[in-house]
Amino acid sequence: MTASNPVSLSRAEGTVLDALAKLKKRVNVIELVETLGLDQATIFGASTSLAEKDLISIRESEEKYARLTEEGMIRSKVGLPERIVIDYLVQKKGGNSEFDSLKHDLHLADDEATLALGWLKRKNWANTTKEAGKLYLRSTSKPQKGPDEEMITKLSTVSEITLSSLDQEQKIEAESLLKRNLIHVATRKSRTLEITDVGLEAVRRGVVVVEEVTQLTPDMIRSGEWKKAKFKTFDVSASAEPTFIAKYHPIVELIEEVREIFLELGFEEIKGNLVESAFWNFDALFQPQDHPAREMHDTFYLTSPSKAKLPDQSIVKRVAQTHEDGWETGSTGWGYRWSKDIARQVILRTHTTATTIKYLASHPNPPVKVFSIDRVYRNEKVNYKHLAEFHQIEGIIMDKDASLADLMGILKEFYNRLGFEKVRFWPSYFPYTEPSAEAVVYIERKNTGENGKESDVGRWLELGGMGIFRPEVTLPLGIKYPVLAWGQGLERLFMIRTEGVDIRTPYKNELNWLRTIPEMQ
Repeated sequence: MTASNPVSLSRAEGTVLDALAKLKKRVNVIELVETLGLDQATIFGASTSLAEKDLISIRESEEKYARLTEEGMIRSKVGLPERIVIDYLVQKKGGNSEFDSLKHDLHLADDEATLALGWLKRKNWANTTKEAGKLYLRSTSKPQKGPDEEMITKLSTVSEITLSSLDQEQKIEAESLLKRNLIHVATRKSRTLEITDVGLEAVRRGVVVVEEVTQLTPDMIRSGEWKKAKFKTFDVSASAEPTFIAKYHPIVELIEEVREIFLELGFEEIKGNLVESAFWNFDALFQPQDHPAREMHDTFYLTSPSKAKLPDQSIVKRVAQTHEDGWETGSTGWGYRWSKDIARQVILRTHTTATTIKYLASHPNPPVKVFSIDRVYRNEKVNYKHLAEFHQIEGIIMDKDASLADLMGILKEFYNRLGFEKVRFWPSYFPYTEPSAEAVVYIERKNTGENGKESDVGRWLELGGMGIFRPEVTLPLGIKYPVLAWGQGLERLFMIRTEGVDIRTPYKNELNWLRTIPEMQ
């Protein structure tokens, strides 16, 4: 357009153009928001309209910035693990100490101590030696504050740092902090505006501000004012400030999807106790009382209450005898003296099978077709694919003529409805089912080569165990018919859906991640 005649603009357009004419430089939209007192959406709309009239130019770019994670905020206050260890080693131990003694004095968990040791060596702050089978740590010097620590300190005061403002060495440190989950890097779009020569000429010749109506009201219709009004046009393709609507948490969304599939297949949902007796969690499933899974490093035991009530004595007697000599199941049992005290131990349930077997004991007659989606607890070391608290999906069917073929058919339909087209079953072993199998699905992945052609790089992945309960499990509870059972971890399914996202991420409540993750279905 030319500027030979005065330009008619809306009030917002005129305000933005006038501000850019006075500044005569490229200005970020955020700066204009602060300078003009207009909201971001108004400036976005006005700038898009001005650019269409060649009065201003718009440049859009993406800026990466770093912020401290929750762990990073903690470390900004207490220090990195290697800093805590080296300061204590130098100041309290004279630069030399047995490593286990340091761990004890500083109350370091095994994973934190291992992490500190690795970084002490990598930063060349200390060396290790072995003497009489014990590990000793010796400082090499009194280390000064490193660039990674300086970056953490700075981020604790300025909230965020743009990566473009960092030099090469600082970028390397930022990458290291990112891998240690101490900082989070996100991308933000930036829009800058600059007045054009046409725009400057328009301002020089004069701008006519036209009041535009953005909303048609009942009063305007009644008075007839709408006939004379100039209505603002809207460009629906123009970029605007993102709006984050309320939605389900992705884990809840996945639970609801799985629940809906089970209900459509004619199952009934059951719930059980998070706190359970060892009897229902282990003994009723024919798991021996000296099994490693019962150890403290695998199971959470409660100290209060420390003893649980056992069920009807007839059930307890049959389960005990099955463990000892097989009772009437045709098994030889485990050949040890079964203990009521061990069976009465109180634990956080390690699987939802404790709920289903308890349900079966009170519903011994067919047909039974139930499922459970609930929390379980295991004394796991938490990392990118393991949690100490997670969800388990489980289903059982009891009927007079139920067979392994029926179970395979049900599971194939279940996984098909979850979106997995290719399902197979591999022979496997599980302690309380026989026969047992593993359900595996094909995960499709495509890879584009240098020639532009796509190749299939998918793979088969195990999703869950399945089988028919052994007689040693069902007969002591008065169940005389086949029981089909299967189970899997919900979070494992979630990781597949999100292509391997860190399993801890959904539970960190990071708003940016929760807002941008696509819907599960």
